[in-house]
Amino acid sequence: MKRVMMQRPGAPADVLYVDDAPEPGLPGPHEALVELVAAAIHPSDLLTVMGMYASEPGPMPKALGKEGVGKVLAVGNLVKHLKPGDLTPILMGDDGVWQERHLLAAENLIALPPGGDPKQYALAIANPATALLMLRSLVPVKMGEWVIQNAANSSVGQCLIQIARRNGIRTVNVVRRDGLAAQLHDLGADVVLVDGPDLPKKVAAATGGSPVKLAIDAVAGEASARLAACLAPGGTLCTYGMMSGKNVQVSPAHLIGAGIVVRGFWLISEMARIGYAGRGALFAELFPLIVSGAVRSQVEATYPLAQAREALAHAARGERTGKILFTRD
Repeated sequence: MKRVMMQRPGAPADVLYVDDAPEPGLPGPHEALVELVAAAIHPSDLLTVMGMYASEPGPMPKALGKEGVGKVLAVGNLVKHLKPGDLTPILMGDDGVWQERHLLAAENLIALPPGGDPKQYALAIANPATALLMLRSLVPVKMGEWVIQNAANSSVGQCLIQIARRNGIRTVNVVRRDGLAAQLHDLGADVVLVDGPDLPKKVAAATGGSPVKLAIDAVAGEASARLAACLAPGGTLCTYGMMSGKNVQVSPAHLIGAGIVVRGFWLISEMARIGYAGRGALFAELFPLIVSGAVRSQVEATYPLAQAREALAHAARGERTGKILFTRD
């Protein structure tokens, strides 16, 4: 069976390869055999390949991929909550999702509600969960209050717009080029602005000077400083990505004079913090939204695993309209 591997950190074109791995065999009593149906390529996957992710990549060579959805092919005789034909999320914080079949501990799997689009299910956890938890776990944001985010056309950004709108939270959505406003307004964005040195003035004008106490940053670098300058005194800047490849930059005047708080968000740590019960409640809220289409992520293109280099090159492009997925050949 095919799987996507990296031989060392570096540019995807230089370090990725697809090999033929042994078939996993039949499931034991507490296991499930799962076939990969679709898997997302996230910025965290690109950072892992380049050796820039939040955790160490570990021994090389290594299999890649953090999130996908699979179809259950067989289950062990003691597994009662899954059956052949069910779709189930495949999540691996230490990577390895991008292979055709997996033998997995059934206790880590759940049956997804029937009727959902497998491509949307492949994007149903990391991005929507990141958006929802950042809106809820960082600072209390009430109905009618404002949140600002950059990379608003990213998958997380789109999810955040849709979830915020459902909860009555107003959003300022910062993008890096013209031509994206209509798409984001259709999702429920209140304000869409192109980033630049005058961002704080444009935000103040668009919100009528309303206080913004939460800024969500996926870009880092100088973009962080511009978001921080949009915050009310005592506001929080949360960074969850580094699309610029640069460190977070914030003016000492905003840290000292305005009391801005800077913190990070990593879904893996947050999932561990909320525990089993918290994750169950999170999924119970998110999955119906995915099935109904109330929260959707744009998909621009799909590739088979055999075209891993082409797929990651596409995912790394700056001007995309949606996510890149691996799907079955």
